[in-house]
Amino acid sequence: MTIPPRHEPESPRDLVGIGIGPCNLSLAALAHPLAELDAVFYEQRPGFDWHPGLLIEGATIQVPFLADLVTLVDPTSPWSFLNYLRARERLFPFYFGERFHIQRAEYDAYCRWVSQHLPGLRFRHQVDAVRWNPERDVFEVDFTQLDAEGEAEALGRTYTRNIVLGVGTVPYVPEPLKPLVEAPGVPVVHAADYLDHRAAVLAAEHVTVVGSGQSGAEVFLDLLRHRPPGREKLHWIGRTEAFAPMEYSKLGLEHFTPDYARYFHALAEPVRDRLVAAQWQLHKGIDAGTLAAIHDELYRRTVDGGWPDAVLTPGVRVRTAGRIATTKVELHLEHLQQDSRCRLTTGAVVLATGYRERPLDCILAGLDPYLRRDSSARPRIDEEFRFVLDPSVTGSVYVQNAELHTHGVGAPDLGLAARRSATILNSLTGKEPYPLPTRTAFTTFGLEESASRVPQAREGKQLTPLVEEW
Repeated sequence: MTIPPRHEPESPRDLVGIGIGPCNLSLAALAHPLAELDAVFYEQRPGFDWHPGLLIEGATIQVPFLADLVTLVDPTSPWSFLNYLRARERLFPFYFGERFHIQRAEYDAYCRWVSQHLPGLRFRHQVDAVRWNPERDVFEVDFTQLDAEGEAEALGRTYTRNIVLGVGTVPYVPEPLKPLVEAPGVPVVHAADYLDHRAAVLAAEHVTVVGSGQSGAEVFLDLLRHRPPGREKLHWIGRTEAFAPMEYSKLGLEHFTPDYARYFHALAEPVRDRLVAAQWQLHKGIDAGTLAAIHDELYRRTVDGGWPDAVLTPGVRVRTAGRIATTKVELHLEHLQQDSRCRLTTGAVVLATGYRERPLDCILAGLDPYLRRDSSARPRIDEEFRFVLDPSVTGSVYVQNAELHTHGVGAPDLGLAARRSATILNSLTGKEPYPLPTRTAFTTFGLEESASRVPQAREGKQLTPLVEEW
């Protein structure tokens, strides 16, 4: 079958976005009022969705509602969460509810509302390749337009002076467990697909949750609430030394400020790599409210005597795993502190083992000769979220949520999405459509002189005295 081409404008666009998750949706929302900017965003999915398998009833996002797509940069934007509530006539109920952290399902609904009203978003468009054309000084972006069944409908190519990658992350499955996920039979699913397989998991006689972060806690709590008292038959294991709470002190949260990202970016590469590993509790811990809810549910089940049939063991890794016939899975476990091993037989496994940055090598293969990399072969990224490219490339390739190794733990945090989008737009336009504060934290993270970064107090507008006229 011959796939017809889709005609795109011959003149180059200012910006092509690849992927429409929360990060690029934030960029599209803040770019919307910039009439001089010709921008389009491509996404292969049929519409916006945000971790649909983890929209468990009652689960909340771990940042305040102010960390929406735009507010921390432009509170007057029509694409704010508060304006979404106003448009849905829900502002007063939200006000009386006094909620600072909203449910995941509500955040997803808010983002879908924005995506359905913003122009310039092209869903069912799969980007296949990106190249630099040195003769025209533009990037070439090849894409495939998909039909309702996800089949190729038309091929297209567009030209652009700049690109922003916002392709997000993919579920991570540890090597010992990959054969189990790919084989039929006993349900072994990643938490990203939990709700799609929830009925089958709940039907299993025994269930094991692997992973000691927020997703693992939410899945364990949901399973616990839906298992009969005394017959829970649940195991929850994870590699961390404890089911530890997220660092949520006010000064601790300053690691998610632009000030810290700036400090982190200036550190030596080996220091940055050590810090990311050591700071896991800043972004991989568990919300204290979720831990309290788990304890409350377990305690409630002791009221009539006895203990719930639930085992919670941190400090454990899965060495190997295999199937027993077609009805059970055997996990070979190792306790890291005891240096002991055992086998666990279970009827279903939920892998709350997190996410990894989506590999970019395939989509960026055409740009590989121009990319500058660090000692670990990762793309170098400057302070304004641009790949460091060969000087012969006059355009820029920006990245969203792929800069953990250069900007620190705030890279995937929703609270910094609007700031990063504004930084990209300021850099892209060469102007300052979004003025940004020079200081965002009370903490001074290094020993450099900080006085120059202390903003001057804003002076109030001088009022003209009233003069009585006779």
